Order: sequence, then C-alpha cells, then structure tokens
Amino acid sequence: MYDKYSGRSRRFGFVTMKTVDDANAAIEKLNDTEIGGRKIKVNVTEKPLNGVSSTLLQSDEAPFVDSPYKIYVGNLAKTVTSDSLKSFFAEQGNVVGAKVSRVPGTSKSSGFGFVSFSSEEEVEAAILAFNDAVLEGQKIRVNKA
Repeated sequence: MYDKYSGRSRRFGFVTMKTVDDANAAIEKLNDTEIGGRKIKVNVTEKPLNGVSSTLLQSDEAPFVDSPYKIYVGNLAKTVTSDSLKSFFAEQGNVVGAKVSRVPGTSKSSGFGFVSFSSEEEVEAAILAFNDAVLEGQKIRVNKA
C-alpha cells in the first residue's frame, strides 16, 4: 500500500488467498520472517462474514472472466456471492463471468459487482429484465459498465 500524496510505501500490504487453508499455510510459513531486512507480521485481517460459510467464500473467489459486454450491478445484499450473482443472471444469457467487489483486504462486500456476457444483446436484455429486480431481498440497480 502506498500513500496517495507522497507515493511512499505505507509499509503494509494485502494478499488475497484462494482458500482459508492457503491463508493459514502462508501465515505459518511467513509470519516473523524477514523481507528487505525487516521482520514481517502475517495475519488474517478479518474473520469471514457472519452467516457465510468459509467454503462459500472460497468458491466466491473464482477468477473473473472479463468481456467487453459487461454490466454493473449495484445495491447488492451483503450475502450475495460471485457465484450467486452469476446464477441469477444466467437465466438471461450466456454469463462468462461475475464478481462481487470486496473491500480490499477483507471479505466484506462493497455492495456492487460486475457480470460479463458474450454479446451486446445479452447485456441489453439483462438490463431490461433485471434493473429493479430483487436479489436476496434487495432491489438491485443494473447498468452498462
């Protein structure tokens, strides 16, 4: 992480691991080791979201497949995962990727995400069909990204 005014390192950073086991292994192997002559501390920044299992969070970290045919989905419930977002929009077209944005270094949802399709027609159809639709108890906003 860098200071946005000075451009200097803030002397900490974040790494997102694919699984909880990977994170625990990194902590065990790297905590109290040295990088550049400095001892580092490696730990978990936050516990997983309450009510969401760690396997659900792990499956939510599949790589996002981007495309030029993408929508922005806003006002997402905190419980929405990338997988549930993909499933929700799959009934409207060929979803090639979906991702819920997370607060950096945490598992907290930022309340928005993106869904990629294989064509412009599918984007238009998704906006028409799903803008103001209810997903996991909340009315969502859908626009072109």
